[in-house]
Amino acid sequence: MSNISNLHSIDGTTQATILLVDDTPENIDLLAASLRDDYQLKVALNGARALAIAQDKHQPKPDLILLDVMMPEMDGYQVCKHLKADPTTAHIPVIFVTAKHEAGDEEYGFDLGAVDYITKPFSPKLVRARVRTHLALFDQNRQLFNQVQERTKALQDSKLRIIQHLGKAVEYKDNETGAHVIRMSLISRLLAEHTVSDQAWVERLFQAAPMHDVGKIGVSDNILRKPGKLTPDEWEEMKKHPLIGAQILESDDDPLLFMASVVSLTHHEKWDGSGYPNQLMADQIPLEGRIVAIADVIDALLSKRPYKEPWTVEQTIEYLSEQKGKHFDPDLADLAIKLMPQIVEIRALYPDESSSLLDDSFFKLAY
Repeated sequence: MSNISNLHSIDGTTQATILLVDDTPENIDLLAASLRDDYQLKVALNGARALAIAQDKHQPKPDLILLDVMMPEMDGYQVCKHLKADPTTAHIPVIFVTAKHEAGDEEYGFDLGAVDYITKPFSPKLVRARVRTHLALFDQNRQLFNQVQERTKALQDSKLRIIQHLGKAVEYKDNETGAHVIRMSLISRLLAEHTVSDQAWVERLFQAAPMHDVGKIGVSDNILRKPGKLTPDEWEEMKKHPLIGAQILESDDDPLLFMASVVSLTHHEKWDGSGYPNQLMADQIPLEGRIVAIADVIDALLSKRPYKEPWTVEQTIEYLSEQKGKHFDPDLADLAIKLMPQIVEIRALYPDESSSLLDDSFFKLAY
């Protein structure tokens, strides 16, 4: 992630810090004399020292670097390459200060990421003007970056609120509790954390999991709330809810909604191909669908329902063992058995009595 948001505020109340880099002390003195009244200054007499100062994790980053080109051992071009290759320093504006004034030299410097060129001998007034201009430009970029971050956060909050409300809508339609939705989402995240190294993917799955049954919005209440066994026609109607949910959530440009759509469509598929709606088999079933499928079933088995008493942990483990390679991904079934103590802890934190509807608990857990 860019470090532009860490730039010191250059608003007239806080002095910016400028790093002066030149192997000739006299040139450093001239630059310092031009700038010391308005800025905090740091000095490096060689490229290695300049990098050490700029990359120091324990000190604030310089807000701008004035960098000599012709230096022994490591010239300014090499220093600039290192700065731009490091995510923690890539954002810092670099102005080359050099006696080299050929067009090719300037083009090369700009290609490396420099923002300007000052040729020697330089005018103190020109140095101050260039520094002031580039600090102001970068401060504008910082403010724009922060505004984008704030708006992105607001959009993310809005999406999570939509998830929350969709989950509530399903609860009104179905007999599931808000606590079940939170638990199966947490169990999904637990399994994903032990399966996938991409933490962003894991969190996206956690946020998408509550929408797995959103398609039940399109199923008749009489079917959803029927206490007895469904007729064949009613069962065919019930089996439409994964596709309905996928259509509700379908999105090509939003990763969260796209994953939620995939989860909705595939969480009733089975490893052996006997699931629905598309009879997918094994790895044809997306990983997110396989994870949510087993998380949903585990929590349902361990929970009391109007039509059944809760299963014991031992009964649930036995069922997972029997169904691995049939209903469930074998590796995920083994993993769930291994993680059963953590799953039991999750259930203890969110008992059914704690929430009749999906409330702010999920929204808070998503951060």
